[in-house]
This record gives sequence, structure tokens and C-alpha cells, in this order.
Amino acid sequence: MKLKNLKTKFLGKNNLYYEKIDSTQSEIWRLTKKNIANGTLVMAGIQTNGLGTHGRKWYTDMENNIAFSFYIEANCNIKKIEGITIEIAETLVDIIKEKYNIKLEIKFPNDLIFNNKKIGGILTESKIIGEEVRFLIIGIGINTCQKEFNNEIKDIASSIKEEFNVEIDAEDIITEFCNCFEEKILKRIGK
Repeated sequence: MKLKNLKTKFLGKNNLYYEKIDSTQSEIWRLTKKNIANGTLVMAGIQTNGLGTHGRKWYTDMENNIAFSFYIEANCNIKKIEGITIEIAETLVDIIKEKYNIKLEIKFPNDLIFNNKKIGGILTESKIIGEEVRFLIIGIGINTCQKEFNNEIKDIASSIKEEFNVEIDAEDIITEFCNCFEEKILKRIGK
């Protein structure tokens, strides 16, 4: 997928799109065993085994929901990335408010919610050696158009389409996120 209007130096420049994959997060981890470029982005239409926090599953079983993960070479002290997940959540909330006039809330530190129902989530993983973060792998899932949820989460999950009856342009949100977040991460890691 070509991300139109991408203005980054590295974040999202290399990207892979899968119509269907087990997990964008798992794919990035697999790519780290080979040769992965800094800023690589993996996006999916459907995830069959998406990852959430605390070993939970993230359900993405309809196309046009937002599901992507990205790889950042940090090589910095662990203190420089403290609070990164909440900063990502704030960035997403700001983008969705600006583009669609939709006000999501953050359930600290990694959930996007509306009306006490989860709309999105962020999974931040890293490789740390001693006090140094070598790299970050960050996954983002946003239910933009999901209509049905399995019994395990149907009372606690929703989508932007269900709550606001608004169509979200996933590619536009991902592009805008890359444009905004690259500057923030570079300030943190000092590159």
C-alpha cells in the first residue's frame, strides 16, 4: 500500500500490506530475525490472531479497521521512552478529533475508549539490553467499522462506525499518525 501524503524521513517509508495475516505485531518480530529497515510499517486488512496487551487477543475480522505495527530503532536509555504509549494514544486521539470531530478518551495507558467501550488499543514491546532500548515494536488497532464482537468482548468493545456512524479512512489516519509521531519519537531518542 502506498501511503499518499507521507512526509516522514523514515517512519512508514518501507511498508507492507497484507489483506490477511495472523498479526502485524508478530510479523514485525519475524522481520527482526532478518533484515528490517528502521521505520518499517506492517498493515493488515484482517488479522486472524492479533495481539493485545497482557497476552489478550485483538480482534480484527473485518476489512477497513485499522491494524498496523511499526519498528523503531531506538538505541537509547530506557528513560527516554517512558510514557511513549500514552503519547501515542494522545496523538491518535488528537488526529481523530481533528479529522472527524470525534472525541475519544484514553484509559491509561493504552486504550482508546468511548462511552466506557474500547474502540482501540496500543501494544508497545521492546528489546532491552541492560538500560538500553535497542528497538521498539508498536502495534495499533482501532475498530473503525467492526459491527460484531465475540461474546468475550461484546459488552466492552465498540467501533467508530457503531458509535458515530462515521466512515474512517484508515490509510489517511495511518499516514497522519506517521507524520505526527516521527517528530515526537526523534525528539525522545535524540536522532
